[in-house]
Amino acid sequence: MADKSAVGATDTPFDMVVELGKIREFARATKSSNAAYLEADEPVSPPTFLTTAQFWSPPGESVMAKVGMDLRRVLHGGQEYVFHGPPPKAGTRLHAQSRVEDIYEKEGKRGGTMTFVIAVQEFRDDDGNLVAESRTTVIETGKAPEAQ
Repeated sequence: MADKSAVGATDTPFDMVVELGKIREFARATKSSNAAYLEADEPVSPPTFLTTAQFWSPPGESVMAKVGMDLRRVLHGGQEYVFHGPPPKAGTRLHAQSRVEDIYEKEGKRGGTMTFVIAVQEFRDDDGNLVAESRTTVIETGKAPEAQ
């Protein structure tokens, strides 16, 4: 069961560089043919590119670890990106940090009580301006669904 006292918990901040080659690799991997990602001299990052921040974060430093969920019963409930201007271009250095925004429960139809954890990761530029936010919803089921 998730620890509700983890609301407000943060992870260790880290830096991420939006790399030209990684933008193009990501665009190709997602089957994009958008020239803004593949052909521009200073391509912008695709909207979901910020998912790759997990490769930059310090190992074992996830805010989700502080929540204490049972990983055998965890589902990805959703992902949302909010940009406070244009998407970051190649060469941009972002400073990222995550926090647990909310933890709440709902009754499930098949597996008992479900616990929802909302985590927000902020991306700031070198001047401290908020560039983008990633909001993740993780669901822990109350128990494994029963066989029908």
